[in-house]
This record gives sequence, structure tokens and C-alpha cells, in this order.
Amino acid sequence: MNDITETHTPHDEKYLKETPIADFTVGQVVKHRMFDFRGVIYDVDPTYSNDDEWYESIPKEYRPHKNQPFYHLFAENNESSYIAYVSQQNLIADGISGPINHPQIREIFGEWNEDHYQLRSQLKN
Repeated sequence: MNDITETHTPHDEKYLKETPIADFTVGQVVKHRMFDFRGVIYDVDPTYSNDDEWYESIPKEYRPHKNQPFYHLFAENNESSYIAYVSQQNLIADGISGPINHPQIREIFGEWNEDHYQLRSQLKN
């Protein structure tokens, strides 16, 4: 096959090596591995897609590689609620700790379902 007509399937070994796979899903509650905050995922980028200035502002010893999924979170800590953009390597699942109290959650999500949020029906594909 030439490059123009070649296609890849999810089971193709080359495809798997080149395409990062997301470990987490929209609606899932996660927490940061190093910093004290939790959040609910509302969007996923297959690889880094924020600006270079933001990336360079991360100290080198903490800077994640760009070829991995990055997650947009409605995040919170003990002091505030905010939006976070976090690499997959820095997240772990945390649904057992209960729901998140971020004020924007209801814009996208409906009910809390024991360990994750359900997308509002009008937002589902």
C-alpha cells in the first residue's frame, strides 16, 4: 500500500505506538498525583494542545511529555474551584471520594452516579 491509501485500525501495532490512548473518560472524577486537588473531566485532548507559554511555565522537573492525553477538569481544592489542564501521567481515578462541588459542573453534567457524572442528555452524541 502507498501512503495515500494506507489506513490504520486500532489493532495495528504501528497505530498503537503512535496514538496515545486515554485512560480516563468524560464525567470521571480524578485527582492529581502530586498536588492536592480533584476534578471531573469535561474534555480530553489526545495529545497536548495548550499554548507553548503555558507548557514552558511548568518547572522542568514536573513538565510532562506532550505525546499523551491531556484532560480539561472542573477542579477544586480546599480553597477554591477552577479549571485545570492535566496530563494523563499526573492523574489517578478518585470516584470513591464522592462528587465534586465545582459551580460549572451542572452546565455539562447531570446526576452523580456513584463514581462518575452522567453527561446531560442534550450533550450526548
